[in-house]
Amino acid sequence: MKVLLLGASGLLGHNVLRRLLDDGHAVRVLVRRADAVRMDEGGWETLVGSLTDDATLQAAAEGVEAIVNCAGVTDMSLLHREEYVEVNSTLCSRLVEVMKYHGIRRLVHVSTTNTIGNGTAASPATEESPMQEPFLSSYYADTKMDGERALLTASRQHTDWHLVVVNPGYMIGPMDVKPSSGRLLLAAYRRRVMLAPRGGKAFVDVRDVAQAVVNALTKGRNGERYIAVNSRGCLAISDLYRMQARVAGYRQWVLSVPDGLLSLVGLLGDGLRRLGIRTEASTRNVRQLMVREYYDNSHAINELKMNETPLEQSIADFYRWREENGIKQRI
Repeated sequence: MKVLLLGASGLLGHNVLRRLLDDGHAVRVLVRRADAVRMDEGGWETLVGSLTDDATLQAAAEGVEAIVNCAGVTDMSLLHREEYVEVNSTLCSRLVEVMKYHGIRRLVHVSTTNTIGNGTAASPATEESPMQEPFLSSYYADTKMDGERALLTASRQHTDWHLVVVNPGYMIGPMDVKPSSGRLLLAAYRRRVMLAPRGGKAFVDVRDVAQAVVNALTKGRNGERYIAVNSRGCLAISDLYRMQARVAGYRQWVLSVPDGLLSLVGLLGDGLRRLGIRTEASTRNVRQLMVREYYDNSHAINELKMNETPLEQSIADFYRWREENGIKQRI
């Protein structure tokens, strides 16, 4: 089908674009710059403009049969909630109006597991688990939740639509052009000693999420959310670094940072942010590094037919892609 892809310049967007093309879809991307997508093979239509401009968004949706929304503001250094709202939340309401105007009945929206409760090892969170701290205090997660609500409300009002929300965990893998989530890997690459918080994430290969997103165009159910994580479960960040060292063939001492020290860093960051200085260090952000996240991915496995790539392969392919594209392996 003819698909409009938003957020094509990011890690997931690049991988979704490749998957859409591989599956034979005709794709139009809306990007701020013509060179924002770093893929050599071509084969898609590019429209340059801002997705926050109503006229541009309406023009981009002309003649398409489906929309995939991978757009999101994820920068944890932003100082104000309002800086996240337009893309993470308001865009979702705009997309509902675009669908009504053009008669589009299919939308796949990418959110985050941060809008779902963290769960425990004994009782992993499902799509029905309510959002909880520390993510309730996150500007990013809070605005993504608002966006989800707008879309899920629309799905109940339009029972003939196919509107699906995919909630991925922490994505790693190739084509991380900025880099975004790959900064977590690069921070520890080939360092003799690495400090790591005590928390853990539900990691997932970005290509598996891309597959789930593209499959959701025709699979899944209207108004449903789908957790996209690896069945390996929660992986401590310290264990991720040890895995990376094994994959890349180097030795590293990984030391745990006490929660109290992280809290102090957060308080210092709060002070800087009150002075108008942008930093990712803040109480609301460092608290996310102290928790462990457990999610049940069976909904996405069963209904979206999501694949599960070993995380070791995800790490290896992250660095392989960077090497092939002449990008340095350290930050």
